[in-house]
Order: sequence, then structure tokens, then C-alpha cells
Amino acid sequence: MSSSPHASIPVATALDLPAGSPGGSVELFLDLYTGPTPRIQAHAFMLTPPTNPPRTLKPGLQLLSVDGKSTDGAAYHAYVAKLSAALAAAVKTADIGMVHLQHLTYGAAPALIRALPRHPRIALVHGTDLLVAAANRTQARVLRETVNAARQIVVPTAAMADRLLPLAPTTARARIVQIPWGIPEGLITNPPPRPARTLHGRLRMLYAGRLTGEKGAEQLLRALALAQGVEVSIAAPPAEYRALAPQLRHARVRPHYLGWLPRRQLWQVFADHDVLAMPSTTLEAMGLVALEAQACGLPVLYQPVPGLNETLRGTGLPTDFANATGLARDLARLQTSPGLLDALRESGRRNAARYPLGATADALNTLGQQYA
Repeated sequence: MSSSPHASIPVATALDLPAGSPGGSVELFLDLYTGPTPRIQAHAFMLTPPTNPPRTLKPGLQLLSVDGKSTDGAAYHAYVAKLSAALAAAVKTADIGMVHLQHLTYGAAPALIRALPRHPRIALVHGTDLLVAAANRTQARVLRETVNAARQIVVPTAAMADRLLPLAPTTARARIVQIPWGIPEGLITNPPPRPARTLHGRLRMLYAGRLTGEKGAEQLLRALALAQGVEVSIAAPPAEYRALAPQLRHARVRPHYLGWLPRRQLWQVFADHDVLAMPSTTLEAMGLVALEAQACGLPVLYQPVPGLNETLRGTGLPTDFANATGLARDLARLQTSPGLLDALRESGRRNAARYPLGATADALNTLGQQYA
């Protein structure tokens, strides 16, 4: 178990995503609650994938066979009822000290509240929950109900609190606690080796992550049509990459597609590139992939949206991906300014070191101890 003095409080927590789903929220969930020695002692649940179940699971992760996931209408309420019943059957009330609600929306939070109605709850905000609540009336109501049911609401950045309050305006700020998400200490202290190389006029850019609209990949591709001397690689889920094909043809950009890489393999790929592009259009809860890239010595070129701007604190190179001319100018700076990439690597490494995963776990355990 975690070395934290407050690690003895057993937690029930769930993500209603199929095991193996991509995304920073999933990686953080697995980092904190699963593994041979989890940072937080937990009964942690995800959904059984409808096809291609994973051959191996992280120790401590349990799967729930619940189908019919939905976000609205009668289908949503039926789904939550089934998920709640599955959770109630999978946990013994006496084995649980408190509940960690992942996301303020979707199905897992209301299902856990129903399955364990008398346990203290802490809600963790991940970002997509705020976006879906802003666009979906049902999920906006679920968000408010989840906030009201939680003793405290944990946000990784102040920007997330600012986004939450208009959606749940009666929430007292005193109930919101800021705990930054973290990355594994081993990556900070012992990153993959990064071979020395010169640019030779070609800047190797990497995009790594989901290709959903708020991530800004289409905007990046449009801007790259004017850039010179840039080689682009994309590491993303296959189905999302296939859906991007029309935009790739229109922009006349031919990236090197890497597939959706296992996390440790992605860390190795960081060493083969010169800059990570983060063109998010709306917000980032924390921007964990940016921190992992910085830990590996990969500079970050980013849209200074709320959350990400706060996490990086000027240790990357901000740009406007919607301004193709300005982006081309910033890319040229990276290619031609002596020492700029090296300076960004050093400031990035120092910034990543500020966010060890153990600090996140200890802060959550300490917060939970108040309700033991």
C-alpha cells in the first residue's frame, strides 16, 4: 500500500469506462487506485469492454459487466440503475471507509451514491464532466446533485473551480479543494534516455492524445498546412484517427501515425521528437501528457487554455494554433533560435518535478482522514 500515514481508509471508486480506454483520467485512476502497491487502498471498478477484453488487468482493478451506457433520457436512468445494482453486489458496505466519485457527471458517480448511500464522499473533477454538463441538461443536473452529495470537491487547478462554479452556483468555495494531479516519480527521476541530435532543418512534432473536438487536432492540421520543415507524428486511438482522414486530406498533411501507444512506449517516443503539440481549444483539467513529456525532456508547444496554462506556468512555448501565420513563426523560432529548445527542456524538467504522483495520493488520503 501507499506509504502515506492515512492510507488505511479503504475507498470505493469507479470509472464507467471500459477497461483499456484511452485518456489521462484513466491513467491517473489506475496510478492511484490499482497496482501491486496502490497509492490509495481501494475497491476500484471499470466496465468490461464489449469486445476485445484486455488480456491482463492492473492488480486491484475489478470489472463490471453493465451495458447500455447513455448520458440522457430514460436510457441514462436505466443505465445508472443497472450500474448501481452491480456496484452494490460487488462491494461489502463494511469494507468501505469512504467513496471517491470520479467525475461529477456520467454514470459512476450517481451509481456509487445509490450503492453506498451512507458513506462520506469526495468528488474529483476531471474536466470532461464540466464540458458535458455545459452541453447536456441531464448531465448538468447530475453534476449539481453530485456536488451536493459530496463533502468536498477536488479540482487539480484553480481554473477548474472557476469552470465549476457557474454550473453549480450555490457551491461554497470552501468545499472546493485544489490538489494537483501527479505523474509517476520514476519518470521524473529516471526518464528514458534522450539521444542528442541536431534539427538539420526538420522539426519533429508529436501530437499524443484523444482526437475529440476540444483537443484541437483539426485546428493544428489546418495551421500546419502553412508551416515549413515540420514532420508530424500522431499517437491516438485508431478509430479517432480514421475519423480524422477527411481533415488530413483537406489540409494536405501526411503525418506518421503511431497508433495508440502503451504509456511506457509513449515515453520512449517522446525521446524521438523535438516538440509536443497541445492545441486544446477549451480547457485542460491538468494536462498530464504535457507533464510526462516535460519529464522526458520534450518541450511543449501549447494553446494557453485554462488549466494547461496554469500547469505549465510558462515553461513551454505558448502559441495560438488558430493563427496559422503566428504558429508558423513560432515553429520557425524553435528551428532557428539557438538554445531555445534546450532552455525549454530544462524548464520543462523542473516544472514536471513539481508534480509527483505521491503528493497527489498523500493529499487525497489526508483529506479522506477527516471523515474516517
